Amino acid sequence: MKISQNEPREFEPGYNEIISKEEHQDILMDFGILKLNKDQVEVNNEDLERIYLIIKGDVLLSWNDQEVTVERPTFTDDGPWALHVPPKLEVKLTGVSDETEISVHKTENDKTFGAKLYTPEDCVIEKRGKGTMNGTGTRIVRTILDKSLAPENSKFMLGEDVHYPGKWAGFPSHYHPQPEIYFYKFEPENGFGLLKLGDEGVLLEQNDTVKIVPNLSHPQVAAPGYAMYFIWIIRHLDDNPYIEPIYEPEHEWVTSDDAKIWPEK
Repeated sequence: MKISQNEPREFEPGYNEIISKEEHQDILMDFGILKLNKDQVEVNNEDLERIYLIIKGDVLLSWNDQEVTVERPTFTDDGPWALHVPPKLEVKLTGVSDETEISVHKTENDKTFGAKLYTPEDCVIEKRGKGTMNGTGTRIVRTILDKSLAPENSKFMLGEDVHYPGKWAGFPSHYHPQPEIYFYKFEPENGFGLLKLGDEGVLLEQNDTVKIVPNLSHPQVAAPGYAMYFIWIIRHLDDNPYIEPIYEPEHEWVTSDDAKIWPEK
């Protein structure tokens, strides 16, 4: 389901809560956007595992005895930075430029692990879809946390996709038993996309959030002319962490090397 967004589709300075696990218990996590102007400060030491993913802008990150200034001019062309911290560790975020936006992901976790700042060099950045399905799935995939990159005790898998205009992601249609959240931006901002969420169609626009409950398929496409960026965050189940998607078998044929896709004869 798409989470309601008031007009105008902009965020206020400070933390903008979008999903809370109290209201959406089936999703097992909190999500919001932190907007910082220059010299604005946010401090957090909640008893939750947290990830701060810089979407765009400049921010000074402080944790333990470390301080790092992160600059990310664009979410389309520049790689991601994400600060991942365990429960109770205090984090201070100070805006270095106006209009800095950071996605914030939180969940309960009674295990411990070390804090880490993930740089673009730490992430797995791939160009997927080239040479298959007539090129209709071409996109950039940036995996920030998964079971190979994150601490063993983390409850999260996190990454970003950037659709090439008019291209698909998540196809063949796939699903998984772990809950997931998508958050969208477009370049230019008046772009849009479409998501097939189970048997329903969902219109995707600037700053939209979609909650994906377990076992619901979710392929999507960007409108021609518009790059569609989205953050994906999966919450591992305690007895069933996310490893790979489950594809709907009726559509898997399109990925075959010898698939004959119309108008090819």
